[in-house]
Parts: sequence; C-alpha cells; structure tokens
Amino acid sequence: MCRWLAYWGPPLFMEELVTKPDHSLIHQSLHAAEAKSETNGDGFGIGWYGERPEPGLYREILPAWNDDNLKHLSAQIRSRLFFAHVRASTGTSTTRSNCHPFTHGRWLFMHNGQIGGYAKIRRKLEQRLPDSLYCGRQGTTDSELIFLLALSLGLDNDPISAMRESLSLVEREMIAAEVEDPLRFTAALSDGTRLIAFRYSSDPHAPTLYHTGSGSGALTVVSEPLDTDRARWTAVPTQHVLSIYQDGRMVTEPLTL
Repeated sequence: MCRWLAYWGPPLFMEELVTKPDHSLIHQSLHAAEAKSETNGDGFGIGWYGERPEPGLYREILPAWNDDNLKHLSAQIRSRLFFAHVRASTGTSTTRSNCHPFTHGRWLFMHNGQIGGYAKIRRKLEQRLPDSLYCGRQGTTDSELIFLLALSLGLDNDPISAMRESLSLVEREMIAAEVEDPLRFTAALSDGTRLIAFRYSSDPHAPTLYHTGSGSGALTVVSEPLDTDRARWTAVPTQHVLSIYQDGRMVTEPLTL
C-alpha cells in the first residue's frame, strides 16, 4: 500500500510536509507505520497548482528517499494546493507512468489501495472507457483506471457522484468475476478549486486516512500522521468523503455505493 498527503491553504513550501516533519512522507517511504508494507519504494510523485489552471507534475521511479531532485524541488516550490505520493506497487510495473499523482486537464488524482482481482477484470473495465480516455491512458495501474472511469462518468460536473459510480462499477465487475479480495480506496482529488478525499473499502479494513487544520486556514490530509502529536489528527471515518471548498467550508459525508 502507498502513502500520500494533500495540502490546502496559504501557500506553503512543499518541504514543510514532504521532508521536514519527524514522520514526513520521505520518512514514511522507508518506515510507514500504518501500512501493510513498511517500505514504499516503487517511485513517487508530486503535483501542485500554481499560476495556471492545470497542475504541475513531477514523477520518478527512484525511491523517494534516494532522489535529490525531490528534495531540491520541494524546497523551492510553494503552493496553496499540492499532492505528494510514495508508491508501493500492488502488482503493476515500476514505471514513471504508473507513479501517482495522475492528471487530466485541471484534475489531479492519487490513490492508496487496490482493486481486488484486478487482472481478472481489467479488460472489462477498460472496455467501459470512451476512446478519448482510453487512448490517453498512460500506465497500467488500477488507480489510473478508476480515475479515468470517474472522468467518463461526469467528474467535471459532480466529482463525488462520478467517483461513487466508478467504484460501484468496479465492485459489480468484481462480484461478477467472483473476486474474493477487497476493493480498497483512499484517494485525493482536486480541480484546483476544491480538495476531496475518500476513504472506502468493500471489507472492514479501509486504509487509514487523517486530517488536521490550523488557525491559518490550512488543512492537511494524510495516509498517516506526520508527527507524534496524535491529538491534533482526526481520522476520516470509513465509508466517508471529506470535501474542502474554496470558501473554506469542510464537509464530511457518507460514501455509500
């Protein structure tokens, strides 16, 4: 399983979350505390919003702890909204196109989890994509496929409903193929004007997800806390979605399929 973080708030240098904390994302790439795998060394990526509507993106197949470019970039890039992700593959190859986050137009997406029995249902799910999205598929991961399915199901108009429909479609195909492994999904999604985080699993073991805020209006969403001060981190309930809007509103609501 992977580890990730998303930040929303006053412009912040990425290093303040990616490299500096005691349990930073770089530290988690070697020593994750709440994941199935302690090591997340199958590549990494950062995505951020700056002066343009479309996000910037940097992805690499090196382990995050061993890439000086990441350290230099995170010390220089300041953003009001950014994603960072360290990857532990669930079966697909370690290539740049399989590293998170993924982008499409103004959208930025990253995921921790799995489609159970992915190899058995991948072809049927890909057949659901319109040609325009299928031809734009760059990698082979289940994560990118869930994102593209949501785009095909109206992500631009209603992102929560589109993601719900995407997950429902995946679950139906899993049931039809008699897959026993679960669908697990903690993910972050943004179009530059809002941040949406999901925590869902088809079994009782959804991957962990937390958020914390500050008096400055900043909000950080993480796979696991970046420090030992657990009192300031709030767990996102299982089967829920957390939305942060441009006007500062934060809403947590059930995610039922």
